[in-house]
Amino acid sequence: MQLTPSFRSLLLPFRSVFTAPTFATFLYIATGWCLSHRHRYVTELIQSSGAVRRGHHSRYHRFFANAAWSVDDLFESLAREAVATFCPGGAIEMGVDDTLCRKRGLAVFGTGMHHDPLISSRKRVHVSWGHDWVILSLLVPNPSWSPTKVWALPVGMRLYRNRQGLTKGKEGRGKAKDGKKRPPDPNHRTRPELAVALIERFANLFPRRAIVVSGDSAYGGKSVLRHLPGNVDLISRVAPNAALYEPAPPRPPKQKGPPRKKGARLPGMTAWADDETSPWEEMEFDRYGLHAKLKVKTIRALYYKAGKDRLLSIVLVRDTTGGRPDQMFYCTRADWDARAILTHYACRWSVEVMHFNAKQMMGLEDPSNRTALAVQRTAPVGLALYSLTLVWFHRGGHRSVSFPDRPWYPGKEEPSYADILAALRRESWRGQFAGVDWERGGEETPLAQLIEFVSRAA
Repeated sequence: MQLTPSFRSLLLPFRSVFTAPTFATFLYIATGWCLSHRHRYVTELIQSSGAVRRGHHSRYHRFFANAAWSVDDLFESLAREAVATFCPGGAIEMGVDDTLCRKRGLAVFGTGMHHDPLISSRKRVHVSWGHDWVILSLLVPNPSWSPTKVWALPVGMRLYRNRQGLTKGKEGRGKAKDGKKRPPDPNHRTRPELAVALIERFANLFPRRAIVVSGDSAYGGKSVLRHLPGNVDLISRVAPNAALYEPAPPRPPKQKGPPRKKGARLPGMTAWADDETSPWEEMEFDRYGLHAKLKVKTIRALYYKAGKDRLLSIVLVRDTTGGRPDQMFYCTRADWDARAILTHYACRWSVEVMHFNAKQMMGLEDPSNRTALAVQRTAPVGLALYSLTLVWFHRGGHRSVSFPDRPWYPGKEEPSYADILAALRRESWRGQFAGVDWERGGEETPLAQLIEFVSRAA
């Protein structure tokens, strides 16, 4: 079994990432990953790609466990393809976030107890055992084949390990056998530090391009804001109790000592919202990720605790229809107004949709590898293939998309990721029957109906 030639051509730029034998294995794994309807275990990938008798099965396990290739190099090639396809010019919009992949078993490398947002509520926080991945995604707003949606393409990935997970044994919970607190592990990296590493690597690939990254409050503190590359701007949330300051005033000619680093402290969020001398500006948003009528206020201020002397655009937002609490956002770009800032931040919703699609349809949570290198490679390969399906669809795959005949849903015009994956599978299966003319009645045959069913199987 082979993927359609138009998709296989997208895999050729990755030849430099692998050795020749490993690249051949990668082609089979990519085929099995995209065509499989079951869990993406390595043995299932062998079965789905039709490679059962093509070498020993350990060859495919070794691809993840000890073959000579790098995940960073894989994503570097992917990032170049994605940027060239979706945003060859202008600013590059990106989003950073993390997601939990639940796992079972204490012997799996890198697992730990992490916050589980799916089962948590505002009143009670729950945790689950699994892998926590920090993911940097390219945001693609309103492509030609999906004019009302925003799509997220993963272009970087790091496994976060909590401090407990870095130490083996029952004593690895912060204290040694003698009861004393363990010293900090120099190899431990927080989620924001992993995000900065991903952003820096991406920025080095495109040093002459302006890059705008959005992240929630977990990625908006000083550990990210103070370490941004020169061509990267950040949009994130401001804590409700954050201390904001005016810019530092000019130093008086006769003043002794160092100059001031910040000006007078500005009123807090509540006082600013109630200040009648600062009027609200009403804005209406009707776009992907944000459908609301908002009131906004904007100032230029220092968020000194996070960014020191970096002057930021601060936007205070009040929802007049949905009942959300007041929120503040900041942006490091001086030329963006409130509408541009909020519009870009709303695009982050596509990242959450990507997490769902990758888990439900591309098996992000499925791999059952246990060793360190295999764990850190398997899930990233799945996310890289997720991005490649979108690249393939944009470059020409959208011409073969078709929606199922559903009288109760006649008005569907834009594809979901399920439709995109079904189009790739349909074209791949049709390629196995070269003698069938699908445009002249071939689509009405039992074979076509069987291919349609297989293509849309979950």
